[in-house]
Amino acid sequence: MAKGKKALGLGDTLEAITEATGIKAVVEKVKEVTGWDCGCDARKEILNRLFPYVKPNCLTEDNYNYLSNLFSKNLNEISINQQYELIDIYLQVFGSKLEHSNCSSCWRDRINELRKVYDTHKEDDKI
Repeated sequence: MAKGKKALGLGDTLEAITEATGIKAVVEKVKEVTGWDCGCDARKEILNRLFPYVKPNCLTEDNYNYLSNLFSKNLNEISINQQYELIDIYLQVFGSKLEHSNCSSCWRDRINELRKVYDTHKEDDKI
């Protein structure tokens, strides 16, 4: 993790610990010599998603309405225009920019994260 960068979640904290103890340097050297990738980056991302330190921002009314419309449809595929909109909403809510991707499982995970925030707002509206 870059110095001065705020940890987004548990994955960033563990990365900082492995850097401070020298474990990360050893793992990088092993990767360089053997070509074996231990999956540290993927693990860090998963842990940051599962154990975030940042509370999501509220949805704007426009974002809420867009997601409401989107979630009412069967999402087998996401168009490039939908990706642009979801990237903007995700950035506003989580403060993290997504990249365009054809990875359906990546989009499924991000949409599920947005759905949790959406559902929270939906429940708040019923009160």
